[in-house]
Amino acid sequence: MIKIGIIGCGKITEVRHAPEYVENPYCELAGFFDVVPGRAREFADKFGGRAFATMEELLASDVDAVSVCVANAYHASTAIAALKAGKHVLCEKPMAMNEADCLEMVETARKMGRFLMIGQNQRLAKAHVKAKEILDSGELGRIITFQTQFCHPGPEGWTGSKNSWFFDKKIAAFGAMADLGVHKTDLIVYLTGQKIVRTSAVLATLDKKFPDGTPITVDDNAICTYTLESGAIGTMTVGWTNYGQEDNSTKIYCEGGVIRLYDDPRYSLIVEKRDGDVVPYELDQLTSNKEQTTGGRTSTGVIDAFIESIRTNTPPAISGESVLPAMRAVFANQVSNDTGAAVEIKG
Repeated sequence: MIKIGIIGCGKITEVRHAPEYVENPYCELAGFFDVVPGRAREFADKFGGRAFATMEELLASDVDAVSVCVANAYHASTAIAALKAGKHVLCEKPMAMNEADCLEMVETARKMGRFLMIGQNQRLAKAHVKAKEILDSGELGRIITFQTQFCHPGPEGWTGSKNSWFFDKKIAAFGAMADLGVHKTDLIVYLTGQKIVRTSAVLATLDKKFPDGTPITVDDNAICTYTLESGAIGTMTVGWTNYGQEDNSTKIYCEGGVIRLYDDPRYSLIVEKRDGDVVPYELDQLTSNKEQTTGGRTSTGVIDAFIESIRTNTPPAISGESVLPAMRAVFANQVSNDTGAAVEIKG
């Protein structure tokens, strides 16, 4: 059995990592650590394993791998410490707060001969996997434009707090961009098989406030125009101010037709061909933020993919290295916003 430790006992551990590890037959939860006294004990009592007094104690134990579920600012330092301790690492998104830290994480994993996987779960959604298969086949020809969006009411519903660390720039770095934009940026890179080479972005704080009425210190909306290596252009829109039905949809416009993803309540993938044919696929539906916190959880596939990677000694498809192109675009978005100019993305 693969022994797992979890560092960080917040909501993502409670509704995603811990229960999905429990459900996987090839691993066991060996223990938890959290900086908040008592939290690790609560999670150990609920999910099994032991509560560790320090992160160092957990990393010195016989766990084979860890999930890094701490706040954004601590992703890199925690993941690097775990890798140096000889553990495989599954790190929540965003990978890190700057490119240098991302690169150090990748290099440390390489040096230590351990796997580093990032929780970019949209790559595993069934309709996204099928869409990539269709795009890779060439049957729809060249990609011309695209649009992708991820908009919901914000992390208050997820965390249960109106004063969440998600709203603090020192800890979160970004707001909606880090929470949602990393998903959709990585998705575009994954679906198209192309890097984003140019971005023009606006990150804004339009509505969210702390309990005292002052604006939060991170973006609650972001709109980005991306250019791909092929010259195709498209938009990526994310926001925490969608107070209606969650929107987690994508459209890819090609020479031979259009691919629609997760914009229909029944069909998660619809291909509208140029000749008029329409091919619907009833594959799955993405679990909304609200559903995740009210018992409607479905497996993301991330935990199973991580365990399978370790069990078969196969490098994870969603490796830290594979996520670098998306992270470079995310960091470039901030530069574009700050300078008011388009940014060319290298690497």
